[in-house]
Amino acid sequence: MSNGKNHSHFTPMGSRKQQVFLEGPNSRWKELIFAFTVFREFIYGFRKLHFIGPCVTVFGSARFTEEHHYYTLTRKLAAEISRLGFTIITGGGPGIMEAANRGAKDVGGRSIGCNIVLPHEQKPNPYLDKWIDIDYFFIRKVLLTKYSYAFVVMPGGYGTLDEFFEAITLMQTGKTPKFPVVIMGKNYHTHLIQHVETMITEQTISAEDAQLFLFTDSIDEAVQHIKHHAIKEFGLKKTKVMRHWSWLGESK
Repeated sequence: MSNGKNHSHFTPMGSRKQQVFLEGPNSRWKELIFAFTVFREFIYGFRKLHFIGPCVTVFGSARFTEEHHYYTLTRKLAAEISRLGFTIITGGGPGIMEAANRGAKDVGGRSIGCNIVLPHEQKPNPYLDKWIDIDYFFIRKVLLTKYSYAFVVMPGGYGTLDEFFEAITLMQTGKTPKFPVVIMGKNYHTHLIQHVETMITEQTISAEDAQLFLFTDSIDEAVQHIKHHAIKEFGLKKTKVMRHWSWLGESK
């Protein structure tokens, strides 16, 4: 049986670098190069996304098609959030991400993608005003968190739950403000709700931690929750347009 490393040509360059980094200690030179690569990608993201305005991030599966109920629900919800004045930002790919970006475009809102480079499933969807390509998941999660004042968690897989739990952990531990988090799809998330209740019972989280997010199937309830806990609580309002420095890679 061949070693998985022999099939590295199927893996994007950034993923190969991350695999090597996470295998354990490397030479000082290789680890320094990796650190500079990460730094460069962060700066690239900061400059490209600096002027996108207050965002709402939508997480969800890349695998739902246009005909699926959750695609339709996401598209409608994103349109209503966009009407509030928020930029809709997603992972930039297909499925739920496409539905959210499409919903923003339906109402003339701004639509941004932070696309992860993967061999399968992921490529920028056609409803983006702007997108950036990122090699590393942890950098993408930082960028999606940095520019957002609310998070919407639609049905999804491992990646969606990873993004949800990281965001909620940052709020629970006080590393970020308590931005509103909406989990859409009560039926899909039945076991997640039950697990949250189990964690409260077993005292691995406090009862107050369950107030960090809203479970709902209602678009109106979700929009009102975001409107109250993001716009009102953080005093969001339109600000003057700042000057763009093209030599830094900044764009509108």
